[in-house]
This record gives sequence, structure tokens and C-alpha cells, in this order.
Amino acid sequence: MKIHDTIAGLRAELKVSHGGTPRIALVPTMGNLHEGHIALMRQARDHGDTVVATIFVNRLQFRPGEDFEKYPRTFQADCAKLVAAGVDHLFAPTEVEMYPRPQGYHVVPPPEHDNILDGEFRPGHFRGVATVVMKLFQIVQPQAALFGKKDYQQLMVIRNMVADLNLPIKVSGGETVRADDGLALSSRNGYLSDAERAEAPRLYRLLTRIAEALRGGRRDLAGLERDAMAELSGAGWAPDYVAIRSRFDLQPPATSDVPLVILAAARLGGTRLIDNLEV
Repeated sequence: MKIHDTIAGLRAELKVSHGGTPRIALVPTMGNLHEGHIALMRQARDHGDTVVATIFVNRLQFRPGEDFEKYPRTFQADCAKLVAAGVDHLFAPTEVEMYPRPQGYHVVPPPEHDNILDGEFRPGHFRGVATVVMKLFQIVQPQAALFGKKDYQQLMVIRNMVADLNLPIKVSGGETVRADDGLALSSRNGYLSDAERAEAPRLYRLLTRIAEALRGGRRDLAGLERDAMAELSGAGWAPDYVAIRSRFDLQPPATSDVPLVILAAARLGGTRLIDNLEV
């Protein structure tokens, strides 16, 4: 695996080493890699001749007071995992390389995608995500890009950005990888205390029960959401939302035959966990 910290170096290597016409699959990350990320790297091989991973902790998507400074940086361990996964190139730029001057132009998702669910509780987050992903698309020029379904709203935003801007990129989602007890793997799980880690799988169990109720014919969506919020609160969580939405646009379903996804975000101690489950 070749490691690049400059845009010019990455572009030159992609052009020279692959004859100028590789089919590139891109997997953007912020590092602190776990098996969910590695599964995306392996999946990417089915979408391209060359797999490019990125590691960049993007300041634009963090609000003041969030964990930008303490977000785990585990570069050497990440590199070893990427090599084992067969990644061809790693782009790991500095902040100055990505933002040599203050970012004046941004990609701003429409309010119906940006101001709901996680966007409601993290204003500006998806603007930061869309902006850095667009920059990475322009830098790497991939034909395919892969993102995990655990960040379901992020995946929806990126898919719609690519469609609206006519980018020649196929965006694919990777299934959420879970621990044996159901907890979705996340770079932030390391923040949990032992007691919190033991409690954390409740979120997935709750989503599973809602999915079973929906498959059983229950259509009182608001009631299911209220009951779930109450259960989390009663167990010591601070829930932001539990929402049953259309998979396509994450809006409340207009008809009963719309494919659904259940999404949830809640704080357990000082750690904010998100998860979702398609129905």
C-alpha cells in the first residue's frame, strides 16, 4: 500500500501506476478503523481495480464542544489493517493540505435532508460532510464510493448530492457490522465505560422489537417512537430521536407500502450512539 499526504502525489501515482485509466473505488474514513471499515475496503474491491482509502478527521463536520480534538487518531494501527485488507493507496492529508485557505464554498444539503434527525441535533454537520466528500471526489476522481449504512442519513445525503450534481460515481452502502451482542461497531464505542458498554446493546434490541412490530402489522408509528424514547429515558439514556422513516428520503412515510428504516440517536453517559435498522 502506498501512502500519500499530498493531492499532487496521489493524483500522479494513480495516473502513472495504473496507466491513467483505473477504475477507482474510494472509501473515505476518519481513521480509528474497526471491522466495519475493513468490510467496506473488501467490498470496494468488487467495484474497482484500484482501492483508495482516506483518513482525514474533518473539522468542518464537528460542532464546537464536540469531540474533534479527542477523536482517536490511530494511524499506524489503521495502516496495518488497510494493508491486510488489500488497499492499494491511502490518502492521509494534513488539514492544511485539504484546507489551504478558509473554506469559502460549501455544499449545503437542502433543508429536508439537512435539518432532520441528526441534522436537527448537529446543525451544520451534513454541510461539513458533503463539502469534504465533494473535495475527496474531486481529488480522487473515483468511479465508485462506499459508505457504511450505520451512518444512514450521511449515506442518503451523499447519494442525493451525487444524483443532483450529476457526478459519474456509483455510491454503495455497506451493511452495519455488529458485535456479538448486537452493538453497531463505531469508532466512538471506545468512549464507553464497562457499565455503559454492557448497557449499549439495548439500542439495537429496541430497534429489533420495533421492526418486529412493524412486520407484524402495527402501524401506530408515533406510538412506537414514543414508547422507544420512554424506554431509553427510563434506562438512563438521553435520547435525541427514535424515528420510523422512508428509506429513500428519511421523511415520514406517506403510504403503508413504503420501505422503512428505523433510526435512533441517544447519549449513554457522555457518548452519543446512533443506529438504524431497515424493515
